[in-house]
Amino acid sequence: MRRYYFDLRYGDEITSDEVGLELLSIERVQQEAAYSLADMAKDAFRRHHAVDVAGRQMAIEVRDDDGLVLKARFTFDMDRTRT
Repeated sequence: MRRYYFDLRYGDEITSDEVGLELLSIERVQQEAAYSLADMAKDAFRRHHAVDVAGRQMAIEVRDDDGLVLKARFTFDMDRTRT
């Protein structure tokens, strides 16, 4: 099994994963990144007003000992049609 590190990026801020996870396949890495990104988006909405989150990009950059393996990105965009 390989060890993968899931670095979190929120806007210009990045939090490096120093522990990582041992996973069996790239498909499992992709699944874990998607779940983690969804949780990250939910947490951002709970901590901040939706207007403050709008237009911000959240991402997870997954690396192993050889370098970058995968990037997963989420951008929240909101267009009001009425006030």
